Amino acid sequence: MIFLGIDLGSSSIKVSLFDADNGIVIGSGLYPDEEQIIESPKQGWAEQKPEMWWENFKNAYRRVLKETDVNPKKIMGIGISYQMHGLVTIDKNGKSIRPAIIWCDSRAIPYGEKAFDDLGSDYTLRHLLNSPGNFTAAKLAWMKDQEPDKYENIDYWMLPGDYFAYRLTGEATTTRSGLSEGIFWDFQNHTINSKLLDYFEFDTSLIPKIVPSIGKQGKINSNVAAELGLSSDVRITYRAGDQPNNAFSLNVVKPGEVAATAGTSGVIYAVTDKNIYDKESRINTFLHVNDQENARRNGVLICINGTGILYSWLKKILNTGAQNITYESMNELVKMAEPGASGLKFYPFGNGAERILGNKVINAQVQGIDFNIHRSEHLVRAGMEGIIYALMFGLDIMQDNDFKVESIKAGHANLFLSRAFRQMFADITKTPVELYDTDGAAGAARGAALGYGFYSSLNETFDSLRKIDYIDPESRNIKLYEELYDDWKQKLPV
Repeated sequence: MIFLGIDLGSSSIKVSLFDADNGIVIGSGLYPDEEQIIESPKQGWAEQKPEMWWENFKNAYRRVLKETDVNPKKIMGIGISYQMHGLVTIDKNGKSIRPAIIWCDSRAIPYGEKAFDDLGSDYTLRHLLNSPGNFTAAKLAWMKDQEPDKYENIDYWMLPGDYFAYRLTGEATTTRSGLSEGIFWDFQNHTINSKLLDYFEFDTSLIPKIVPSIGKQGKINSNVAAELGLSSDVRITYRAGDQPNNAFSLNVVKPGEVAATAGTSGVIYAVTDKNIYDKESRINTFLHVNDQENARRNGVLICINGTGILYSWLKKILNTGAQNITYESMNELVKMAEPGASGLKFYPFGNGAERILGNKVINAQVQGIDFNIHRSEHLVRAGMEGIIYALMFGLDIMQDNDFKVESIKAGHANLFLSRAFRQMFADITKTPVELYDTDGAAGAARGAALGYGFYSSLNETFDSLRKIDYIDPESRNIKLYEELYDDWKQKLPV
């Protein structure tokens, strides 16, 4: 049986075709080849048009079908991974009312912080495990206050993955995991938090129907099936935010297991069976994709907004004149500079408010530039080191909250494609890294096979998952990076 995985990212839409009988990906691709546009009408805003996502998905899907020559009628189920915390609103005709307010948008922070203060930090952290911050609930509150005419036209609000499921099925649905990432979920009472809804005066009728994250969620719309060449029996059988999905794709499903990713943003994500929260809300806890009533599973994460997007920015500014800088050539440039980049320091906080910095917007900064010393290789090396130092800063916060990390799993994707990045990550975090041949779209397709019922258990689902590398920290680098990281922290501009 063939299953389709869709990974709705902020940079591109990726798709994978997964042959569940043999446990292998038989085709994958993305669209567009360059990064999707993130519109910023005002400083701190970040928006994308949901219709752009849908068109880019269809282009990626058709590209993969053409390259693999797979008969789409053989696809039995669809899994969806998506950028978390965004807000999509549709009217009664199913049209989006405004561009989606995506995960790195900072405009709603005052609404989230006021709710945190008014509801009380003790109540909010015990029940929601997070400050509303700039998550989906706060973004909806911003829209209610600042765009009341548009708010009045809302038939349903959705997360980005809910929107994709709606486009495929014609039904408005969401998941408990998705509600938790929007900061609507009450972890003590295991239901939607009514106190938050009452505080913001949100109508419960705007909330889509709740379906399981893993399981039958809805049948494909006949018109969409015809357009995509699919059988009319295809069902959506899996849905998860990109970070829970990344962990799932790596078989990080049990308490104590840890995953990392370094796409547009960078995340370290750990699974626990406890309701963990940070008093300063610098880490965040959501329902993990395999949470069950008799086996509670939460995902605890730290997020750095400016990760792959920093590397992409460096690529753009280095591509001047006749140069043709690629990610591969940037990885070679990294090797030309010594650890520490001859004193150059990069702080990669140029993509909105950073939770690990208390939701401050400090923008990216470079320190210590010497015009007589520093060249492009130093800038790229400092950028890569700064990304990992920022992740390490978040990892310190996790460990301060009694979460111990012994090893980290990562997929062979994004910055983890780089050998230099993998080794540097292991050296700076002093943690072994297990690298697997998977990514978000492949994980969503594998999840679809489980949700469809092709696999009977998590163990069977991941029998074919292949480890392709194991990276131990190099002892000769650990002490050096400890000193460099301490210096980076001391000069952190907050």
